[in-house]
Amino acid sequence: MNSGEKIELLATPQDYNFGPGEANALELDCGRKLYEVNIRYETFGTLSAERDNAILIAHALTGDAHVCGKHSPDDRKPGWWDNMIGPGKYLDTDKYFIICSNVIGGCSGSTGPRSVNPATGELYNLDFPVITIADMVRAQKRLIDHLQIPKLLAVIGGSMGGMQALEWSKLYPDMVQSTVAIATTHRLAPQSIAFNWVGSQAIRSDADFDNGNYAVNPEHGLATARMLAHITYLSDESMEQKFGRNLQDADSYSFAFKRDFAVESYLEHQGQRFVERFDANSYLYITRATDYFDLSGGGSLAEAMKPATSDFLVVSFSSDWLFTTAQSEEIVKALLANGLNCSFCEIESSYGHDAFLLEVDRLGALIRDFVANQRKKF
Repeated sequence: MNSGEKIELLATPQDYNFGPGEANALELDCGRKLYEVNIRYETFGTLSAERDNAILIAHALTGDAHVCGKHSPDDRKPGWWDNMIGPGKYLDTDKYFIICSNVIGGCSGSTGPRSVNPATGELYNLDFPVITIADMVRAQKRLIDHLQIPKLLAVIGGSMGGMQALEWSKLYPDMVQSTVAIATTHRLAPQSIAFNWVGSQAIRSDADFDNGNYAVNPEHGLATARMLAHITYLSDESMEQKFGRNLQDADSYSFAFKRDFAVESYLEHQGQRFVERFDANSYLYITRATDYFDLSGGGSLAEAMKPATSDFLVVSFSSDWLFTTAQSEEIVKALLANGLNCSFCEIESSYGHDAFLLEVDRLGALIRDFVANQRKKF
């Protein structure tokens, strides 16, 4: 990374609307269509004259287009991967044109369940069609076409973002030079589906949910779903190191059913922060999209990935029990079976699944060098 004075990026949210009419509708895997779709996105850096330096960043489950920088100098926090992307950083915006968009189904500017249905003038809510990871990628493809980028230097994503990156390499092989899939899987395992189901039940059982027609977020159910999910993002080692059995507000047990432990306080805090920024219906739709994700279509992964032509970097983390190293190795074996160039690294880390956001230096160096080599081959 470059030394010297820190340069603060300012991010400007942008919108791309597909436009009205049947010709602009987005066809979905469920058999329905979305009309007048809007995609919220942000870009950083400058697209080269040869249009050969564009990198698409795909966000994780509850992320958004605000990947780095600040919307104003007074913002308390920058974008979610700001320590990775920017001038002189591992994904150097002085070299690359970075694009990040909010997925359809989201609640951060792109069309989702809390958007207005143009056919009725009312909020979609649970009338919004069920979407898939492939649907998200098809919408992103429309954005990339709008930006007049014929081929992406790289598609990079962690967790659900990694699912999107892999889907890009399968659906649009001629548009992807390289794929970076981090802390991800080629299909959601039964345990992960089970966690999602319990979270969705918590939301839909909230007295304020009103069959998805709520006026304000059903906070209790959404916070509970987030607390449950957040546990899966950590590792036993990281929780032991951070919290142990430390008490939060007293020197002894309360002998009552109230918050005693520091880890309980932490989860409550995470749940409360989440309901302030995320929509319950969007959470239902996006987690369902991950449930349905199976790149192999129930068959051979190697066979399903035959259309792919890009080079790959696959990264896992030793303590990630949500998307394990074994799951990453399944991806690698399928890619190698097709004769594709694939680099693989397991990073030793105690952070669990969240390591893709926290192990910046080791992960960043891998990505920096891989993308630099891809630029030479482009």
